[in-house]
Amino acid sequence: MSKLFFDNIIVFEEVESAIKNAASSTEELNELRGLVDGIINHKVVEKVLDKLPKEHHEGFLTLFHKCPHDEVAVFEYINEKSGRDVREELENDLKSISSDILHELSPKDEVSGETGVSKK
Repeated sequence: MSKLFFDNIIVFEEVESAIKNAASSTEELNELRGLVDGIINHKVVEKVLDKLPKEHHEGFLTLFHKCPHDEVAVFEYINEKSGRDVREELENDLKSISSDILHELSPKDEVSGETGVSKK
């Protein structure tokens, strides 16, 4: 996985642990990691675009594709175009994304289709 501008504000040890617990093989572990990376990247871009006025979306995407690793340049652009410091907001968004992923990775009780009652 390549370094991205938001790597320093993201903490996903719990998610990594849940991925390891959910995977039954190395192949499945790599597949889950890839899926989670994709989800995170998609959600971060979505959250950033939500914080930017529409007229700056293309500029952000161009900068992100040009230098996805450059935390300083990307956050300077986002902050300048949004008129505020969005780093803390994005950090909170990432915590929410982490919680959602953990929820999806957690084992679910099997529920009977007929009764709607847990089989445990």
